[in-house]
Amino acid sequence: MTLNNTCEPILKGQRALVTGASSGIGSAIAKALAMAGAKVVINYAGGADRAQAVVEAIQAGGGEAMAIRADVSREDEVEAMFAQTIATWGSIDILINNAGLQKDAPLVEMSLAEWQKVLDINLTGQFLCSRAAAREFLQRGVVPELSNVAGKIICISSVHDIIPWAGHVNYATSKGGVSMMMKTMAQELAPRRIRVNAISPGAIKTPINTAAWMTPEAEAELLKLIPARRVGEPDDIARATVWLASDDSDYVTGVTLYVDGGMTLYPGFDQGG
Repeated sequence: MTLNNTCEPILKGQRALVTGASSGIGSAIAKALAMAGAKVVINYAGGADRAQAVVEAIQAGGGEAMAIRADVSREDEVEAMFAQTIATWGSIDILINNAGLQKDAPLVEMSLAEWQKVLDINLTGQFLCSRAAAREFLQRGVVPELSNVAGKIICISSVHDIIPWAGHVNYATSKGGVSMMMKTMAQELAPRRIRVNAISPGAIKTPINTAAWMTPEAEAELLKLIPARRVGEPDDIARATVWLASDDSDYVTGVTLYVDGGMTLYPGFDQGG
């Protein structure tokens, strides 16, 4: 991806934590934040080698990063991750709640364990990380040389926060919950100079959905749902994230930015229904 390098990086000196950053969208976001001048924690739950590869890629580009393992659904591990970040870098300025997973099944076949695991990671994980970040933002306050606000929280959600998705009731429910959680946190924290927003990606080329776009036939079917007639790339989400993390979006809070090529425009009605 290309960022404007003609002026000082827009996130210079800030410290960011990206959950689920060892691959896919999280990896792209971490690299983009580093290119914009931030130090970045690469959180991962499994695959230490992949997380370290992201760290090394950032370092090769002149950035600063470190990998920290933590299961975001575990309160003790989240608290330890934030404590390590703050001990190493002094504080944190940006939280990207990206970690998520799918465990798909028809409603009548879905087990309670499948339901609960997705809610634990996709929704409770975002709550635990947001709470830890907000506590640090509030006790530290605004540092004017870094940002106009005390901190930024960005929740990575999905177009399925508003589009029902048969066979994925746990996933869609978790993303709908993220939407209302984000708005409520934004309302509560805005007077304290903390901005909270969300990004809801549409179809993005990541390892989690390879089957949906890896063959010409599969991609052709997917493109019927996307007015822009292309499948998104992780960098599409990364660029939006850098903007929301920067003071360029200083008056934006409580907003979900849909980066989806128009998937939420009900493309089935493009000929009048």
